[in-house]
Amino acid sequence: MSTSGRKPGKLVADKRYGRPTTTKKKKPAAKKPAPRRKPVKRKTTRKRNPIAAFFIGIFRWIWRLVWRTTVFASLVVAMVIGTAVFYVRSGLPDVSELVDGRARGSVTLLDRDGAVYARRGDQYGGAVNAETVSPHLRNAIVATEDKRFYSHFGISPRGVASAVRINMSEGRGPLSGHGGSTLTQQTAKLLCLGVVFDPADWKNEAEYVADCRRGSLSRKIKEAIYAMAMESKYTKNEILSIYMNRAYMGGGAYGAEAAAKRYFNKTAAVLTPAESAMIAGLLTAPTRMAPTANLKRSQDRAATVLRLMNEQGLLSDEETRHYQRNPATLAAEATMSAGGYFADWVMRSGPEFFTRDTTEDVLIRTTLDPRLQAATAAAVEQVFAEKVRKGSKAEVAVVVMSADGAVRAMIGGRDTDASGLFNRASQAVRQTGSAFKPFIYATALELGYGPLDTVLDEPFCMNIPGSGEWCPKNYTKKFKGRVTLTDALKHSLNIPAVKISESVGRELVMRVARDFGIHRDLQNTPAMALGTSEATLLEMTGAYAGILNGGSSVTPYGLTELRLRGDDTPLMGAGGGIGERVIQPRAAGELIWMMEKVVSEGTGARARLGNRPAAGKTGTSQEARDAWFVGFTADYVAGVWMGYDDNTPLSGVTGGGLPAEIWREVMVRVHDGLPITPLPAQAPVAPAPEPEPQPAPQVDNRRDDSRPNKKVRDSILNQVLRDILGGN
Repeated sequence: MSTSGRKPGKLVADKRYGRPTTTKKKKPAAKKPAPRRKPVKRKTTRKRNPIAAFFIGIFRWIWRLVWRTTVFASLVVAMVIGTAVFYVRSGLPDVSELVDGRARGSVTLLDRDGAVYARRGDQYGGAVNAETVSPHLRNAIVATEDKRFYSHFGISPRGVASAVRINMSEGRGPLSGHGGSTLTQQTAKLLCLGVVFDPADWKNEAEYVADCRRGSLSRKIKEAIYAMAMESKYTKNEILSIYMNRAYMGGGAYGAEAAAKRYFNKTAAVLTPAESAMIAGLLTAPTRMAPTANLKRSQDRAATVLRLMNEQGLLSDEETRHYQRNPATLAAEATMSAGGYFADWVMRSGPEFFTRDTTEDVLIRTTLDPRLQAATAAAVEQVFAEKVRKGSKAEVAVVVMSADGAVRAMIGGRDTDASGLFNRASQAVRQTGSAFKPFIYATALELGYGPLDTVLDEPFCMNIPGSGEWCPKNYTKKFKGRVTLTDALKHSLNIPAVKISESVGRELVMRVARDFGIHRDLQNTPAMALGTSEATLLEMTGAYAGILNGGSSVTPYGLTELRLRGDDTPLMGAGGGIGERVIQPRAAGELIWMMEKVVSEGTGARARLGNRPAAGKTGTSQEARDAWFVGFTADYVAGVWMGYDDNTPLSGVTGGGLPAEIWREVMVRVHDGLPITPLPAQAPVAPAPEPEPQPAPQVDNRRDDSRPNKKVRDSILNQVLRDILGGN
C-alpha cells in the first residue's frame, strides 16, 4: 500500500492500549518563563485614632466584664434558687396532710325528717384523688387553669411573659391583673406557702387569707420557689389532687367533692363533662360564678370551658356541641333555700364551739318542718303582694311552733328565704302592746277570778308617786261600763286591764309573765298593763305556747341533736321544751276560752279560720309602732309582728289588721290536710242569778259562791276590790 511518502500514524489499538509507537519522540517544548507577578500594593493603614482605640478597648473590657459577671451571677442565682428549692422541699409534708386546708369546720343542718336544708361554715365533702375523680373534671381544670400543666417544672416563663404583655397592653402594671401563674403556683398559694393559720399570729382569719393572696414581687418569687419545690417532691397528679381538694368552689364548698355534692348531689367521680365544666368554670371567681348565685352566668362560663377542652383535644366536636346545648342544672337539694332565718337562729343559740367557731364537721338535727316553712313564706309573700302598698318599708316576722316550744317555721323579714340578715323574729325587741294582756288575766284566773266576773270600764285616773295623775284611755276613747273579764279581753279594753293588774298586784303579774318566758326587764308601773314592756316575737310566741299546753312554761328550741360527722353518738340533745308549771290547768283552760272569744267575737275577727277553733290576742304598741297578733289552734302556735326597723309609726295598721290576716293565711296553709281538733278550753260556770235588791249591806256579786277558790278573798279584800274596780 502506498503511503505517499507520509509517516505512518498511530494505530487505534495503540492508542487504546497504550502501546509504544515507533515514532520518534518529540523534544519537549521549552518551558515558557513564568509570568511576572504584578507587585501587590500593600494597603497603607491609616494611623488609628488613639482616643477611639481607648474607648473601644474600654467597651470590650466592659462587655467581657458584664458577660463574666452575668454568667457568674446566673450560677450564683441558680445555686441560691436550688438551695432554696431544696430547703423548701425538705419541709414539705406528705400529700395526705395537705388535702383539707380549711381553717374551720362545717355545720350541716337537717330538718325534722333528716334532710339537709342549710349549710354553714366551710363545707368539705372528703378527699378526692386526681386519678380516681371524673376524668372530665380533671381535664376541665387543666384546660381552664393551666394547659401546659403536665409539661412545665412549676413555673411557665411563656405564661409569665404572656401575662406581662397583656397587663401592659391593658394599661396596668406588669404584675397587676393576669399573673401567669401555673396550676402548681396556684396550689402553692392555696397552701399559703406552708404558713399555717395560727390565731396567736393573726388578728383574724380574713387577715391571714389576705396575706396569702398578696401579689407583690417578693411574694411571687417565694411562690415560684415553693412551686418548684412541690414539683420536685410530688407527682403532677398529687399536686392536682391537692388543688382539687383545697380550692374554694363557691356556695361554702371547699374541694371538688363538696362542690359535686353541693350543686349536683353526687360524688366527684361521676360528674359529666357539663357538670365538670361548670365546677371548673367557677374557679376564677367562685362566689360570683357559683350556680346557686346565678345559674345562667355559670352555664355560660361552662360553655367556654367546654370550648377550651375541645381546642386542646380533650373533648370531641360532637360532645362539645351536645353539652353546650344541654348545660348542667342544679340538683333539687341545691336550690332549697328555705329556713335561712331559722338556721341562723339555731347557729346563734347553739354552743359557739360547735357552731360559729367549730373546727370540726358538725351535723345538727333541728325541729324545722320544711312544709310549714314553705307555707309560712308563701303566706307572707301573698299578703305583702296584695295588701301592702308598693314602696312600703314595713317589715314582718313570723314564728310557728308546737305547744312544747319546738319551732317549726321562722320568717325574720320580708326577704323570706334570706340568711345572714337581721332576724326580726329572734333579735328585734319591741313593745308588746295589748298582746301582753293575757298574762294579766292569767294571774287573775290563777287567783280565783272567773271569766264572767265583771269590772267597770269608766273614766279612771291614778296618782302615781313622782309622776302625778295618770289617766289611761281605751283605744276607741269610749267606755263600755260594766263588762266581764272576757269582754274586756276580747275588746282589748285598757282601763279594765289596768284595774285588774292593780288589784292582783303588779308583782304577781310580772312573775307570771317572766315564768311564761317574757324575761326582759318589766316596768313596774301601772302602764305595764298596756304592754309598755318589750319582748321578741319568739319569746311572745313561746309564752302563748305555755298557755296552750295547759299552763307550763316553754323554752323555744330548734336544735334536737348535735353530733360530729361520722360519729353516731350525739354530743347534745334538745335545749328547750316544756318547763315548770306557771298556772293551773283550770286557769289555762279558762284563759284559752276567753282568748277564743277574741277571735270569734272581738278584735281578732280577721284571724278566723272558718270551722277550726282558734284563740289569740291582738297587740298595738304606743303610737302604733308595733302591731302583733299571736294565737294558736289545738295543733300549732303562731306569732306575727309588723313594724318599721326605725320605729316609724305604722299607718293604719293595728294588730287586728294585717298581722291578723297574715296569721290567718299562715295557719290556713299550715293546717292544710289536718283534722279539726277542738281547743283545750274550759268554759266558765254560769253565775247564779243575782238576788233581788235588799236593804241589807251590799254583797259582792262578781263571782258565784260555788267557785272553789272563793275562800281566798275575805271581806276586807272584797271591799278593796270594790273600791278599785268600781263594783256595787
